[in-house]
Amino acid sequence: MPQQIVISEQLRIAALLTDERVDELIVAQGRYQIGDVYLGTVENVLPGIDAAFVNIGESEKNGFIHVTDLGPLRLKKGAAGITELLEPRQQVLVQVMKEPTGSKGPRLTGNLALPGRYLVLQPHGQGVNISRRINSEGERNRLRALGVLVKPPGAGLLIRTEADGISEDLLIDDLEVLLRQWEAIQQAADNALPPVLLNRDEDFIHRVLRDHVGPDLVRVVVNDAAAIERVSSFLGQEGPNVLVEAHNESTELLEHYRVNAAIRDALKPRVDLPSGGYVIIEPTEALTVIDVNSGSFTRSANARQTVLWTNCEAAIEIARQLKLRNIGGVIIIDFIDMESRRDQLQLLEHFTAAVRDDAARPQIAQLTELGLVELTRKRQGQNIYELFGRACPACGGLGHVAVLPGKDLLQPLAMATGLVRSAASARAEAQVPGEGGNGRRRRGGRIRSGAVEMPAHTPPSGVANGVESTTSVEPERQEPSGSSEGVIRRQEPELVAVPMNSGQEEVFAWLGLNPLLLIEPPPENDNFLVRVVRPGEDAESVLEEAREQLSASSNRRRRRGRGGARGAGRGAPEASVETPSSNGTEVVVQQAKVVAKNEPLSVQITPLEVDHSSSSASVETVSSISEPQESEPEDPRRRRRRSSAAG
Repeated sequence: MPQQIVISEQLRIAALLTDERVDELIVAQGRYQIGDVYLGTVENVLPGIDAAFVNIGESEKNGFIHVTDLGPLRLKKGAAGITELLEPRQQVLVQVMKEPTGSKGPRLTGNLALPGRYLVLQPHGQGVNISRRINSEGERNRLRALGVLVKPPGAGLLIRTEADGISEDLLIDDLEVLLRQWEAIQQAADNALPPVLLNRDEDFIHRVLRDHVGPDLVRVVVNDAAAIERVSSFLGQEGPNVLVEAHNESTELLEHYRVNAAIRDALKPRVDLPSGGYVIIEPTEALTVIDVNSGSFTRSANARQTVLWTNCEAAIEIARQLKLRNIGGVIIIDFIDMESRRDQLQLLEHFTAAVRDDAARPQIAQLTELGLVELTRKRQGQNIYELFGRACPACGGLGHVAVLPGKDLLQPLAMATGLVRSAASARAEAQVPGEGGNGRRRRGGRIRSGAVEMPAHTPPSGVANGVESTTSVEPERQEPSGSSEGVIRRQEPELVAVPMNSGQEEVFAWLGLNPLLLIEPPPENDNFLVRVVRPGEDAESVLEEAREQLSASSNRRRRRGRGGARGAGRGAPEASVETPSSNGTEVVVQQAKVVAKNEPLSVQITPLEVDHSSSSASVETVSSISEPQESEPEDPRRRRRRSSAAG
């Protein structure tokens, strides 16, 4: 099948696409990457586990190396314990074989391997090894003979699958490049002070093409026109068969080829199959569990064909997901139970063929007695959960929160159904103080006066100069002046009817959702009232009833506003101070007697009439601070007289 490679060099992310689907991701991010060569210092030697920790630049996460991975040190001194091979503060030349995960540092090895396009040089290895994917016996003999002739003494050589059919000159040129690279590493190690990085594949494009160019490649897309020449020079004689182009679309490269969408889908546990079945993939600390379900697939003639078809389809998708998510370690797959032994063997053959092209070389075991398929896959770098996943801040990555008996705080957010307020109106609603705590509320709105738009709201209570005060602004109490332009009116909300059944009402009430989610498209205005229309009710009659309720509520609010305006300013102030403001308006402050700091005071600001007849408009605001009324202490002699009279 035709393949494409999409490379984002700036983000150091590449994707391998097969038939326009993302099959594999190549990510080179993080401080430590597979293949990096370091000169490190031994920090601790642990004979109990035959391992040591090596400092390669980050003291909090030292690298881990086992005695079996020491390479040249073990070959020189023979088979011995870790304490005889390493000691603290000893300098060692190591290579990263596994990237750090969580609190663990990188896994290190002393068996260095320098990969090229056709060959892999092993400076401390032995012999000539040939890829098992080269099936032709004649080609294997040719490559083995050439490797023995050109191999440097004291080193090993691995001939890659890409060397199949390649001429001797290209193979020798590739080996010379690797030998020069190894000499540069040795010179840098002799002159450097540990810990230090000695070698890394800095050319991301070269690394991607070296490891993923195959015979089915037909196109390479890069996000920079300057990279086209580098890609063409690397492809060499394969260049005419591969289209190399730069991304010129307006959308981002990873978005245009749906790489980001593939990452988002891969982070989800569920993968849908084309036939209607689905697969659940759940990674754990010890292993990865995969479950196969038939879902809604029932198109086969009988149950046996349905199960076999779903399992074979799931096997292909699981093989793709293993590469896409880069899942390594132990993997357990629970296919749908099959009673026929013939069907079980057919499924295993189908699954083996699906994972044959995986570079991580999955090893499939037979079916267990419980019908589970066990396999292992080599870990290669970080998986997709470690690269692009973050733990949920609410549950800490558990996937659930604890709800203890008697501690259930998940109460319904909206119990009343019918007339539902919008979120904007609910935020503007505030408790009015000084009304005996009867729970009355007034709604703020947006005040429009000519071309000037002023938001009116109720600020929260605060503490100023040691005195706690509560302020309320009531735009409804303004009396209109002679000119209609001076009238300040509150914008009336828009009525919207939403049909809902009883089940939807209960769910939306418990979750606190807005019923407007059921309307397509949602209204653009943020000031509206929603009226729920139940089954059997007429929408027009319901809206008409809501309009009558709003009209009656508006009349009551206007009557309260006029009464409040007439009662404003009552009381006997002790002193008044007249202070001119910066914009020419006059503010008259009437202040009552000073009380103790720990006693709350109520502050009420009432807007007065605005006179538009004069050329320079002035606004006069009266703020009155009233002292809480205190009852006079009763005379004890009167109390005794009443007691005697009652007796």
